[in-house]
Amino acid sequence: MPGIPKPVLTSTSSILTPQPCVEMMVFYPQLVPIIMITVADITEKAEQQTGLKANLDPKVNEALTTLVNAMQEAKLTERGWQSMGGTITGNLVNRLKVENHLAEHPELLDTPVTKPMFVFGLPRTGTTLLINLLNEDANRRCFLRWESLNSVPPPKADELLTDPRCVESQKMTEMSLKHAPHIAAIHYEDAHSPTECQFAMSQSFCAQFYDSMMAVPSYHEWFLNADYQPAFDYQKKLLQLLQSEAPGQWTLKNPWHPLYLNALKATYPDAQLVMTHRDPVDVVASACSLVKHVRRMFSEDVDLEYLGQQMLRTFHLMTERTLAYKKAHGWDAIYDVQYTDLMQDPIGEIQKLYQHFDTPFTEALAQSLDNYMGNNPKGKFGKHEYNLEEYGLTEAQIRSEFSDYCKTFNIPTRS
Repeated sequence: MPGIPKPVLTSTSSILTPQPCVEMMVFYPQLVPIIMITVADITEKAEQQTGLKANLDPKVNEALTTLVNAMQEAKLTERGWQSMGGTITGNLVNRLKVENHLAEHPELLDTPVTKPMFVFGLPRTGTTLLINLLNEDANRRCFLRWESLNSVPPPKADELLTDPRCVESQKMTEMSLKHAPHIAAIHYEDAHSPTECQFAMSQSFCAQFYDSMMAVPSYHEWFLNADYQPAFDYQKKLLQLLQSEAPGQWTLKNPWHPLYLNALKATYPDAQLVMTHRDPVDVVASACSLVKHVRRMFSEDVDLEYLGQQMLRTFHLMTERTLAYKKAHGWDAIYDVQYTDLMQDPIGEIQKLYQHFDTPFTEALAQSLDNYMGNNPKGKFGKHEYNLEEYGLTEAQIRSEFSDYCKTFNIPTRS
């Protein structure tokens, strides 16, 4: 029938099978459902790929079910269904492998994760630059993109950049760069770059990662008020596994951590918290642009005004929870970094951060940071252009919405 996508067929890269179910369906007007996905599909495919049984914790199963049920809202294309199905299955596959490895090596769960540093802030506030600079410190251990979803066996310290899994992942990254250069201009990571630790949380299916890729309102509502403890418990286990062969002070980043700081601190009592801040007008416009481009990879019907309102509400909640955490634990419980300062003097800002946490700052590190900045100028992969009006928002509206936040944190703004 013209204009109607074909049923999704089973393949080695997709868990979408055209079999009757009621748990997850996409309906077309006056037609029977022709694209569907269930938790059972995902679980069966992951078990087939690993040879392991998926005995998920009830909280994790709840998260997976909530996510899968919400996918019918996303208006995904056939390719979108295949991609998202493969992504969710891949997350479960890695989780099963991690849990199996830890069951075979239970002693790893007794190893401490000491003073991990978490970098966060509203999206597009410089967290990527900051984590990449921190990654230049040989004493630090960052969560690398390639190992985030291919964690078993744990990589060896001297093979983090040469492991065949890293090499293969980099080939895929370079292919994506050719086919989607506009995404790289907004946000780019090599396979061996530090990535967001929400890719660990995504294996518990409680991660903003999914909310960015698809417009899933019911999952969005659930996620904003979810119990994040199971996701952090799993993340810690994953870090314990990965540090077994490649140790160091874990230094992680995830812009969305302000949503669940209490759970983070409960899991890592000695965590060092660092938050970046930027003019909210730029933050909202840039973040909306990134999510727009990502969602259009999976759907041909992206509601930009809904996207704008969604970002506005989420960012407001992030600032509220950050302030609540500081009020409860003291203003110095989170170390603040201004985006403008980071852009003007990145090495100086790293030096201040080290001083705050009583960490030695060496000449060798200063030279490594200088080399990194010389090799990675801003706009290396293209210029990112964006505007608020596209999302039904105005600069005055953003200024009003975040005026208290800007005053409280002394955030420089253009007006």
